Amino acid sequence: QVQLVESGGGLVQAGGSLRLSCAAPGRTFSSSVMGWFRQAPGKEREFVAMISPGGTRTTYGDSVKGRFTVSRDNAKNTVDLQMDSLKPEDTAVYYCAAGQIYGTNQGSFDYWGQGTHVTVSS
Repeated sequence: QVQLVESGGGLVQAGGSLRLSCAAPGRTFSSSVMGWFRQAPGKEREFVAMISPGGTRTTYGDSVKGRFTVSRDNAKNTVDLQMDSLKPEDTAVYYCAAGQIYGTNQGSFDYWGQGTHVTVSS
C-alpha cells in the first residue's frame, strides 16, 4: 500500500503564498503521474494540478491557472505545489495523488494522501 503524505498547509492571508509538499516514504513514484486535488467544505473534490512522471508536462485547473505551480523532484521523491496570490476561495483540504494515467479525472489516480488543510483569510 502506497502512503502519500502531504505537508505545508496552514493559514494565510489573501494574496499570500503557501507551498505544499507530498512525499511517499519508503517508495518511489518517479514513474507515476502525480496530481493535486482539493475539496472545499460542502463541495465536491476538484482537480487542481498534475505533472507527468518526467516533469515535462503539467496541467492545471482553470481556477488556479497562472497562480499555482506544480513541480517534482524524483531524486527526493517529492512533489510540490507552489500556491501564490491565494484567494479565500482556495480554502480547502488539498490532496496529493499518484496514478499511471495522465488525466484530470479522479479515477485516474490510484493512491491518495490524507490531505492537508489550507485556509485563506480575507
